Amino acid sequence: MNFINQLKSFSSQLQQAGLLLIALFLYSEANAQQYDVIIKNGRIVDGSGNPWYIADIAIKGGKIAGIGMFQANEAKQIIDAKNQIVCPGFIDVHTHVEDGIRTVSTADNFIHDGVTSVITGNCGSSEVNLARFFDELKQMQISVNLGSLIGHNSVRRYVMMNVFRDPTTQEQQKMEALVEQAMKDGAVGLATGLIYIPGTYSKTPEVVGLAKAASKFGGIYASHIRDEGVKVKDAIEEAINIGREAHIPVEISHFKISSKPLWGQSDMTIGIVEKARLEGIDVNVDQYPYTASSTNMGTMLPSWALADGDSMVHVRLTNPETRKKIREEMIKGVKADKRKNYDYAFVARYRADSTLNGKNVSEINKLLGRKSNLATEADLIMDMVDKGGAQMVFHKMSEDDVAKILRYPNTMIASDAGVIQFNRNMPHPRGYGSNARVLGRYVREKQVLTLEDAVRRMTSLPAQRFKIEDRGLIRTGFAADIVIFDENKITDKATYEKPHAYSEGIDYVLVNGTPVLENGKHTGKKPGAIIYGKGKLSSTEGQ
Repeated sequence: MNFINQLKSFSSQLQQAGLLLIALFLYSEANAQQYDVIIKNGRIVDGSGNPWYIADIAIKGGKIAGIGMFQANEAKQIIDAKNQIVCPGFIDVHTHVEDGIRTVSTADNFIHDGVTSVITGNCGSSEVNLARFFDELKQMQISVNLGSLIGHNSVRRYVMMNVFRDPTTQEQQKMEALVEQAMKDGAVGLATGLIYIPGTYSKTPEVVGLAKAASKFGGIYASHIRDEGVKVKDAIEEAINIGREAHIPVEISHFKISSKPLWGQSDMTIGIVEKARLEGIDVNVDQYPYTASSTNMGTMLPSWALADGDSMVHVRLTNPETRKKIREEMIKGVKADKRKNYDYAFVARYRADSTLNGKNVSEINKLLGRKSNLATEADLIMDMVDKGGAQMVFHKMSEDDVAKILRYPNTMIASDAGVIQFNRNMPHPRGYGSNARVLGRYVREKQVLTLEDAVRRMTSLPAQRFKIEDRGLIRTGFAADIVIFDENKITDKATYEKPHAYSEGIDYVLVNGTPVLENGKHTGKKPGAIIYGKGKLSSTEGQ
């Protein structure tokens, strides 16, 4: 009997020892899994422009915790990069996401193109109350990181509506105060859209005053310059002069030549920028890699015709004498561009009649049974503007100029796009494929850029430009915004005819350490953060 009891006791001790061993094993395993994610077997293009190298990346708490060699049991999740390129997440410095991100908070078109951070508020159009906007985004949660400029047009409209005159001293002070408040709320700088109303009504000293307000808080001046066609030289020089007088870095948006007679003169425009840099003025440019632009139909009319609100625009467009004057100016502009008609202007989104989406103005004019000439096409445009206008795609640039500007070392890649609802309207394809297009068409196929330099223009250069200190490089301690792609397969699939197509060849996108794209599929996760400018950070540090 004693033997049986001893046997039972020994068996119990063995069970307890086994349980203890299991517990110790589980504890050691849990302790070994000190990282959230480890990316293995990748070729790292770190964003600096240096050649790729082989290493693992360990991620913890949304940050890059280490770069080297790690064991598979050290993390909760292992991502096998399969010898593909591992690089920092792309930073799109020129977007317009204010409305779209409220509808599609997952920002699918950007994520599928490798974009982990966007700068919005460009071309002078932004939320005026950025503190409220940022709070709204934090509450709803978004898939990308987001920073914003404060828009001159939005500020001017808030203070002065769409009047065609100079501001009074009091109005100027109000606008400058709004810019200062926006900078304190976290804006990364001031943006102008000097081709759009009401910004087009402003003179240089007005913009200098606002730029000085942004400069006090470490901001940047980003400008859709006053003219990208026949007067592009003067417009570039105005932007540079604003930077000189306001002591603020300058970013010239979507740098291009959109006048046919000036095709081939991108060497001249780049030369103006380089001359300014040699003088000590901090100026860079961004570009989307396409030969077509996209903006609203109103830009096809003289800006004076759009002043003072929709009711006054309607009065001008329906007054025979005023309409004739508008028509004459429109025709003069088309002829100066050495064009015979408006066949370069395609409708992307026309709310009054969506059946016209995807057609150019000349096609629509014929479809309506009108005579085929500039006068009737100009009348058609005025009629459409009077009915609410349309978003347009303009085919006005040359491939050679696009390539030359892309080669310029201080050119960043940007989409000039918003968050897109899939299969709605006919948007510019740049909203789906700008980064993939550079890596596929201009790196792999045309060899305009090296892979490492292309990645630099999408990552560390934008981060440096907008003073985003913890992103844009694969570095220990930096935010774990990471893209994994196959450099032999990455390509843009969106076209002008069929724009709704996600880029291919990108397998993973991590935002703040969380996989948002996994095996080419959006996970629906929303780990995006607000990117605050120096004004906000300084005020926070002082508290």
